[in-house]
Amino acid sequence: MADDLAAGTTTSVALTRAHLDRIAAVDGAVHAFLHVDAEGALAQAAAADERRAEGATRSTLDGVPIAVKDVLATEGLPTTCGSKILEGWVPPYDATVVARLRAGGLPILGKTNMDEFAMGSSTEHSAYGPTHNPWDLDRIPGGSGGGSAAAVASFAAPLALGTDTGGSIRQPGAVTGTVGVKPTYGGVSRYGLVALANSFDQVGPVTRTVLDSALLHELIGGHDARDSTSIDVALPDLVGAARQGAGGDLSGLKVGVIRELAGDGWQPGVMARFTESVDLLVGMGAEVVEVSCPTFVHALATYYLIMPAEASSNLAKFDAMRFGLRVLPEGVDSPSAEDVMRATRDAGFGDEVKRRIILGTYALSSGYYDAYYGQAQKVRTLITHDFGAAFQQVDVLVSPTAPTTAFKLGEKLDDPLAMYLNDLATIPANLSGVPGISVPSGLADEDGLPAGFQVLAPALADDRVYRVGAALEAALTDKWGGPLLDRAPVLEGER
Repeated sequence: MADDLAAGTTTSVALTRAHLDRIAAVDGAVHAFLHVDAEGALAQAAAADERRAEGATRSTLDGVPIAVKDVLATEGLPTTCGSKILEGWVPPYDATVVARLRAGGLPILGKTNMDEFAMGSSTEHSAYGPTHNPWDLDRIPGGSGGGSAAAVASFAAPLALGTDTGGSIRQPGAVTGTVGVKPTYGGVSRYGLVALANSFDQVGPVTRTVLDSALLHELIGGHDARDSTSIDVALPDLVGAARQGAGGDLSGLKVGVIRELAGDGWQPGVMARFTESVDLLVGMGAEVVEVSCPTFVHALATYYLIMPAEASSNLAKFDAMRFGLRVLPEGVDSPSAEDVMRATRDAGFGDEVKRRIILGTYALSSGYYDAYYGQAQKVRTLITHDFGAAFQQVDVLVSPTAPTTAFKLGEKLDDPLAMYLNDLATIPANLSGVPGISVPSGLADEDGLPAGFQVLAPALADDRVYRVGAALEAALTDKWGGPLLDRAPVLEGER
């Protein structure tokens, strides 16, 4: 689309209107969006066309429309985080990544659906209803960023932003046949991101190709003085790495298959596509070895102690006093501040959010802090050490992105632990802060649904995930005779 804009064969207004028409045609079934800003997007598109006519484009992607996960502050547009407690809240400022989108000239189509406050693996925990997987509308699109992935997979948006706390970009990417990237922690600003867990959250691209992700990543990435977790180093050449990888030469690259993230308990069709993808890397000149990261088996338990602890602290600000929902308790003539807070939080938070607040508050409570939260932080350090040891042996690590393909809506709502297992392969990267990408690896034999291939690299070596991801994507696209999304069922309406 950027190439067509540069060549003058289309306009930003035409592209934006086409995507708004697509949203109107399919989003009633998919429910990828919580808010669509048709008027604003078309105005931004018209401005992009004027700049291009004057030879004053702002970026390579100037004029290409984008969707934004509803956990990122957008001035003048609602930001609800998928929660009733923020229903109707309009931020007075933009998140840094949103400001960079605007500075780059990308029209913002709207805000995408998500699990409430990014807590979930299926986008079934949104207070505004679930998002449906475009491959099978009876199945989940992954979570918490299922709205962004479903928007891209249903061709309702060419690009989207997501956030990845324990896999919420990569896991939806795997089950919807899209590309999802979790950058190095601190490589993309978190300012204006409504935090779930500060030491995990990272903003990243959701796209249909690896090159698209690299282009978007370079636009939103880089240091931000307003974010205390932002790393003051230049981004590597991500677009160049993606273009190099697409050439199909991985000679000299050493790839480690993570022993603990494969095998028994993983869906056979997912493992079959993973094995085929590894063989393709070998065919492009990569050396593949098996690598053991023994503490990864404790990653899930570690994450679900630390993350709820941070979440319970972060969500304390939603107290009915400063912004958002306020509910007065019934049958109380002169309610105290605590009465109002209790009634508001009870009405405004969903069950999954309440569950994690309770877990986190317990883990941080007197007498249990050292036994649970403190111990989990020690294991987190061991996981980081395992990554360090592995990257002394290999250049990148690989695994399936998720243990299974998309499960049916409602199938795991009554079993939270089974739901949490979907993040088994993605969580280690968040615990350590290393970058990762999920690339479509094909369709599982059992159900014909997409599976994902995950590539992890050392911190600040994001270019490696783009090189390997693009190489695999090119080899698979050549094998399939076209992109995987070309094989998706056609939804009502034209692409």
